Amino acid sequence: MPYYLTQCSYTSEAWANQVKNPENRFEKLSPMLNKFGVKIVQAFFALGEYDLVLIMEAPDNKTIASLLMAIAGAGAVTNLKTTALIAPEEGLEALKGASRVDYSPPKAN
Repeated sequence: MPYYLTQCSYTSEAWANQVKNPENRFEKLSPMLNKFGVKIVQAFFALGEYDLVLIMEAPDNKTIASLLMAIAGAGAVTNLKTTALIAPEEGLEALKGASRVDYSPPKAN
């Protein structure tokens, strides 16, 4: 199953709500994701440009995109960025496949 790296930031309102009522949002999020075959592999709070970093496993791009669109649309997170990850074994297979590609870059006249 494919893996995805998702980074996002909380809105100031979401931070204020959590300061008033601290809870593990990763645990709250998991049951909803699980209904669609998505699993949080690892989750972190982060310092810097993003507040949250998650590595998730999902059946396909459409599933993860749909869930992230719904989450972003709810308004608690912003600056949402997701990167599809390639396992080392798949990366190696891609490298082997690349050696069979006959490609020439454009040349100036």
